[in-house]
Amino acid sequence: MSREIDYGNLMHDAMRGLIRKVLLDVADRGLPGDHHFFITFDTSHPDAELADWLSDRYPGEMTVVMQHWYDGLDVTEDGFSITLNFGDAPEPLYIPYDAIRTFVDPSVEFGLRFEQQENEDADSPETQDVVPEPKADLSDTPKETKSKDAEIVSLDSFRK
Repeated sequence: MSREIDYGNLMHDAMRGLIRKVLLDVADRGLPGDHHFFITFDTSHPDAELADWLSDRYPGEMTVVMQHWYDGLDVTEDGFSITLNFGDAPEPLYIPYDAIRTFVDPSVEFGLRFEQQENEDADSPETQDVVPEPKADLSDTPKETKSKDAEIVSLDSFRK
């Protein structure tokens, strides 16, 4: 019986750890400078928690922006809780790291994309892109930043 190193899942775990460390720092010290995040997540994930009207409006996935106003950021081993403003209505969310599809900080052209397994079976590591590349509204961003896109790290080259 041969054993293989599952580099794809190891990379996903490392990337989720990076997101956790970034969010822990933000929870402790706030968002530095122009940093802000676009986080796309699977709203149908069994551990995701969001208001019924949000899950009805975004039945597959949604992108939230963590920038000027957020409250109650609580970062745990498995995910994070945060209250965000939706049309002047604060709504609490819980987003498990496993539900995150993209994490982008356009202020420094950084982005991560998690490829979703079509089949959870470990013997079948095929992937598919399930998230279009996030497009940020950079209308109030300095001109030199507007012309640059965030770099997305894809794990396709590490998978069979």
